[in-house]
Amino acid sequence: MTDTELSAVLRRVGLTSAEPPSVAALTRLHQAFVERVPYETVEIQLGRVTSLDPAESLARILRGRGGYCFHLNGALAEVLRALGYHVTRHLGGVQMTPDAEPVINRHHLVLTVRDLPDSEDAWLVDAGLGDGLHSPLPLREGSYRQGPFTFRLRPSWIAPGGWRLEHDPRGSLHAMDFAPGPAGMPDFAERHVHLSTSPDSGFVRTFGVQRTDASGWDTLRALTLTRTEDTKKKTVLETPAEWFEALADVYGLTFEPDERDVLWRKAYEQHEAHVNPAVDPSS
Repeated sequence: MTDTELSAVLRRVGLTSAEPPSVAALTRLHQAFVERVPYETVEIQLGRVTSLDPAESLARILRGRGGYCFHLNGALAEVLRALGYHVTRHLGGVQMTPDAEPVINRHHLVLTVRDLPDSEDAWLVDAGLGDGLHSPLPLREGSYRQGPFTFRLRPSWIAPGGWRLEHDPRGSLHAMDFAPGPAGMPDFAERHVHLSTSPDSGFVRTFGVQRTDASGWDTLRALTLTRTEDTKKKTVLETPAEWFEALADVYGLTFEPDERDVLWRKAYEQHEAHVNPAVDPSS
């Protein structure tokens, strides 16, 4: 990554200059990234399978878009390396509900940062959970409060040497485990194709965008916009004007006319299928 590219990415997330590695600088970068780069599945809804190449993910982010964990954490790893951090990618997996089995199935890419000059800890860095961490966490067992939410870190019992992040109960998932060893982007290629194209994939079935800030989460699924803080506030965006206004104002996402037509139609049909499952929304 060139200095010009790095400066452009930092401007994209609202930072004015590069800082040398430290806990405070890492925290500022993580917070800025998750606040301004949305977790989104727009390209999947448009029927376009994206590359896992971090350079392409960074280019898409600079165009005002985001992505999901493979894109977001893949790109963030390159930014961190360019800033001088020691970054490792890890294989992860998400446990959606308490009743589900914990897994490390390569459905999630996780980052850790080590050797910070002002910390003996390794740090969990994860911009790819959607409604997830606002700040990085030291890899030490315990509970961590961020805004209205509480997360818990503990050693993973399915991956010796790995770690488990237990989500706040208001989140969209129950927990995430990751393996201790390093991973490369090709390790996620098969799962990326599945998540992007399979009819069983939630990314294919439902339009989704999320972001995190210091006081809560913003989640848009189909036509329902939810703001989660101490409580949840849900709003159904019933017109294209309301829907695209929210996408622009909350997530910074804007679209070409042909993209708008496709995205609104899909989100509307998904919403109708959810609220009226016996009715065919296309009829």
